[in-house]
Order: sequence, then C-alpha cells, then structure tokens
Amino acid sequence: MKVIIAEKPDQGMTLASIFRTKKRDGYIEILPNELFPKGAYMTWAVGHLFELASPEKYEASWKRWTLDTLPIIPNRFQYEIDRKKAKQFQTIKQLLHKPEVTEIIHAGDAGREGELIIRNIIYMSGVKKPIKRLWISSLTPKAIEQGFRQLLDEKQTRPLYEEAYARTCADWLVGMNASRVYTILLKQKGMNDVFSVGRVQTPTLALIVRREKEIEQFQSKPFWEVIATFDVNGKQYEGKWWHENETRIHDQQLAEKVIAFCRKKQVEVDEVTYEQKTFLPPLLFNLSTLQATANKRFKYSPQKTLDILQKLYQKGYVSYPRSDSQYVTKGEAETFPYILKQLEQKEEYASYFPLVHESILHNKRYVNEKKVTDHYAIIPTEQVPDLMKLSRDERNIYDLVVRRLIAAHCAEAVVGYTSIVTVVDGRARFISKGKEQIQAGWRTVMMVKEEDDVQPLPNIKKGEKGTVYDVYGKEGKTQPPKRYTEGELITLMKTAGKFLDDEQLEKVLAKTEGLGTEATRASIITTLKQRQYIEIKNNQVYATDKGKALIEAVGPHLLASPEMTAKWEQRLSEIGEAKASAAVFMEQVKKLAGKIVTDAVQMANHWSFEGLDTASIQRKKKTTIGKTIGSCKFCGGSVVDKGTFYGCANYAKTKCSFTISKTMLGKSISQANIKKLLTEGKTNVIKGFKKGESTFNAALIWDEKEQRLSFLFEK
Repeated sequence: MKVIIAEKPDQGMTLASIFRTKKRDGYIEILPNELFPKGAYMTWAVGHLFELASPEKYEASWKRWTLDTLPIIPNRFQYEIDRKKAKQFQTIKQLLHKPEVTEIIHAGDAGREGELIIRNIIYMSGVKKPIKRLWISSLTPKAIEQGFRQLLDEKQTRPLYEEAYARTCADWLVGMNASRVYTILLKQKGMNDVFSVGRVQTPTLALIVRREKEIEQFQSKPFWEVIATFDVNGKQYEGKWWHENETRIHDQQLAEKVIAFCRKKQVEVDEVTYEQKTFLPPLLFNLSTLQATANKRFKYSPQKTLDILQKLYQKGYVSYPRSDSQYVTKGEAETFPYILKQLEQKEEYASYFPLVHESILHNKRYVNEKKVTDHYAIIPTEQVPDLMKLSRDERNIYDLVVRRLIAAHCAEAVVGYTSIVTVVDGRARFISKGKEQIQAGWRTVMMVKEEDDVQPLPNIKKGEKGTVYDVYGKEGKTQPPKRYTEGELITLMKTAGKFLDDEQLEKVLAKTEGLGTEATRASIITTLKQRQYIEIKNNQVYATDKGKALIEAVGPHLLASPEMTAKWEQRLSEIGEAKASAAVFMEQVKKLAGKIVTDAVQMANHWSFEGLDTASIQRKKKTTIGKTIGSCKFCGGSVVDKGTFYGCANYAKTKCSFTISKTMLGKSISQANIKKLLTEGKTNVIKGFKKGESTFNAALIWDEKEQRLSFLFEK
C-alpha cells in the first residue's frame, strides 16, 4: 500500500474525491482501484507541523535577551512539533510505519513551501521508504488522475526542498539575531518594545519609510498655467502655454503678462501631428499582478486575494495560485477553446463571444515554454463553476482571472493621439493634446476606464488661422509623492524598489531580482501590519513612528538594502535549480548574522530619533477587558471581564448584579478558572488562600440552591 500526504485537510479530501473511500480519524482509506490496486491511505498536514526550535532548546543561556549571548548560531538546526498539531503528526507517523506501506506519495502544494512541509514530516517520522512526488497545477478530477499516473521521482524536486530549508534557516538566523540586538539597543534608548527584524520585511519597510520621508520633506510650491481657447474657422479647442516643453510657470507676474499679451490676438496653427498606438492585450496573471489588480479594483489586501485564490484552487476552479509565471505551455493553451466554450454559456460572458482569435496556441506572447517556471500562469480550469454559488469575493477574483483569459483572445486596442501647436501673435506657443479610441478591442472585456479626461480635438490643419476666444490663468501647487497602496507595494517588492505601474508590469524582465517570492510577499505585508510598523488607511500605506525608528537605527546597513535581499533571492533560486550550494550560502548567512550584531552595537551611539515620538513606543500589555468568559448564573447573559472583576454584560439594561471578584482572600482567580466555574460549576483546586495567619487550598463551586460562591476544601 501507499501513503499519500497532502498539505491541508481539504486538499487531501479533494485528491481522494476521485476514488471510492472510507473516512477515518485523521485520514481517508482509498479502496482498491486501477491506480492503487491494493488501496492507499490519504492523510494530510495542517500547514507546518514543525517549526525551527527556539534558541533555549539549543542552549539555556540563549533564552535571555542580552548582548553577551549574540550572535546566536546553532551548529545544527533542530525542529520542534507544534503542540496543537501533534495528534495529526502521530496519525501520519503511524500510517508511515505500517508494514504494508511500501511507498510514500508526497502530495504537498507544488512549490517550495509544500516541498518543505511534507518532507519535514517524513524526516521527523523516522521512516526511510521510497518517495514519489505528485506535481499538479490544478485540482480538477482530470488533473488529479493525470498527476497520479505521472508521478515524479522525489529526486526531481529535492532541490526545491533544499532551497526552502535554506530560506527558513537563513531567515531564522538573520531574524533572531537582528531582532534581539535592535530590541536590546532600542530599549536602552527608551523604546521598551519588541522590534522584529527580517531579511525581507526590513528592506520592504525601508522602502515605505523612504517614501514617508519624501512626503514629509516635500515643500509644495505654487505654479500657474495659462489656458487659452482658440477659435479657428468656427472650430474651438483649448491649449496650454508651452515653453521649452514645460506648461508650468513659476512666476505669477509672468503668467499675468502672458495672459494680457494673448487676449484677442490672432493665432496660427504651426504644427499638427497624429499617430495611432496599438495596445496588445495584457499578459495572463501571475500572483503579483493579480494581487495588484484586485487591490486597485476591489481594495483587497494582497493576503485576502491569496486566501480567496487558494479557496478557488482547492475547489478546482483555477490553477495553482502562487505562480510567478505569466505564460503557459502548449498543453494548457490546447485546453483554452474548451474552457472558453463553457464560459460562453455563462450569461456574464456571453456578450464577448465570438472571439477574434479562436486559439492562441501559436501566440508566443502567451505560449512560451521557456518562460514557464514551476507553474504556468493563473488561469480558469475546465471545471467552470456556477458563479452565483460562489461568494462575492470568490466571484470577483474568479471574474478577473476569466476576463484576462478572454482578453488574450480579443483584438488589440487602438487609440489615436493628436497634438497641435498653436502660435499666438507669432510669439506665444500653446500645446493642445487630444485622443480618441479607434478600436476598443480587449479593453471592453477588461472594462478599462480612462484615468484622464483628454477629449478628441477637432479636425485642424497646419496653417489655419483664427483668434484667441478666451484666455485665463489656473493656479496649482506641486504635489508630494503619493503613498503606496498595498497593491503597489506588492509590485514594489517584486521589482526590488524599482516601482512600475500596473500597466507596465508586463515589461518587467522575466527574472526580476525582487523582495521575497510570489508566495511570501503578502505575508510580509501582513507581518509589517501586525508588528505595528505600518498602518493602512483608505488603502494607503503609512509608516508608523515605530517603523521609522527601526529604519533610522538600521540606517544604510545591508538589512535595509532591497538590492542585497534581491541577490539573496536569486541565490536561493539557484539552490532550487541545483545550480548553487545551500551549505555555502548558509556559511555566508552565518557571517552576516555576526556582522549585523557588531554593526548595530557600533552604530547605536550615533542614532538620532529627532521628530519621532519614541516615548509612545512601548510594549502593550495584553488586555482581556471585555472578553466573554461564559454565561451568567442569574440571567443567562454573557459574563465579561470588567477589569477588576467579572460581571454580567446585561447590567446596563437589566441591572443584573452577578459579579465575581478577580481577587479572593489574597489569591488571583484566573479567567480559565472562572470559565470552568461557569461551565462546570467548579474550578480547579486553587492553592494559597489566606485567612488570618493560616492558608488553605480549595476549589470554588457555584451553589445553585443558595445562588452564591462557596469553597470546596481539599481533602
């Protein structure tokens, strides 16, 4: 028999759904069939079952956060089980050790992280049995069956495990040492909080803080534009005063002189240029471009988009979500006509058919085997859902993916651009720009809205003459750089700080040196929020004083360098491609960990936090006030934590007087014990109650008859 290990329970159930099965505790028994003549066991992880051991597991002295113990560099990394997931590990371990089990099928997500999760479980279980790898990019019945028929040898994907393991250990080394040294040193400066520092999160934060400084230091300056309306043979159009390719005037008096000069003057059309531009349909989505688009369209955070996409993938409606490719192979392109035929039956998409291109099989813009990495672009599968049965969020994301595929089969968009230079009284030159849509093409499907209000210009020819119908000045102010949105931040990370607009993403080189990976960027942004380094307001990213203080302390160190982290990502990718040594890489990381500590200690005396509210950067004590503990014994309402006592939440409405003090006879009564009292009528035995000179141990019980608390003394 064989044991199949999936990454998550619902994924395991989907993989098993094409077979006849029996449900067991923690696994599914697959009954004998063509693919598994002796049957199989389908079990699953619950994400990561193991995590790298905490420092004190290596050396007891490493538990204390002191400069003397840094840098912390274990000789060999160890794993420890997540206690909440220990039961599932035991289930998997028992299955793997069964004598009748002769082979293991690794069915984690087809990527680095999935590779790490399942291999760690196999390694920690202590079994050494042959391993095969299920590698599929969608969870449709057809893809699952085909995947089981074409299992890979585990050696083919082992380099990805080595990359993921090196990444995990490197992040642990840098994060553990950097977080401790900066937390200790910043505490000496009065900031009593934990400062999490990471190989990817810190350079990302540095980019945000840099933009924040640009905004803070920006000095707005006034400018004026002179706008004239011309009447040329009964045709009117507007133009802006134009000198040395600039329309802004920074001297108000000059602007007023230009206005006065132009009034009622004769004009002549000096230049007329016209060109048509063709805009090709956008590339298919990878995760970053989909996250950026969903953020712009729906204000979804990158993490939310990934979570929704993961659900759609597990239901079999879209391909693998963490793809970094925007291309497909010929095999996928051959399925598009069938998928599109199904989409055509949907009311939401019927109006876009018939399509200009029935197939894009030979279009290298989309079909390029060389540019497909581990996975192809994110596309809808042949398993097309009833859209009304999807949640609103799922429908929104699925719709984006579908429209990209339809757009790829549409005509190009064509736009005409006109530029007119008009000269007033032989001296003052004005520029007029207009545009018109010649062919909407794919833009109809993508529902692209024009972000400017440029209108078509009338049919004007060079040499035509007329007059200035009206002229006026318009005052403006230079604006600071805009804050990033979360979607733009994903793009910023992908290009290692070289920010590109959404529309330009397709021009980015296929192998970009970015911060993090497709799979990790969303979680990095989430971490920055949780660490209170950034805040999101109206979809804009703000750096907090805590974030600014950390980057001020880190300064120009390698830790804040996007280029350096990008090179690390490149080296990690080379490990995943079996082109570089993980051992050599880790030796470099160990040296860096030591350098981080040394540099921070040396620079601490030169830190300046002028302008920052460092006094407010203090560790927040966990509060349980307002938390519901259980049901009220008097009225059945909710008992909540009210600070110094537990009381009924209905007091304001009904004056219910049920209360329990948090302290009795010198002992604090824990929330857990009160919860037990309210649900079971009795607490655990509490030791150390004091009455006079004596002490005693007792449990608290609720006397239903007397409707009050009593002691149940320990025998």
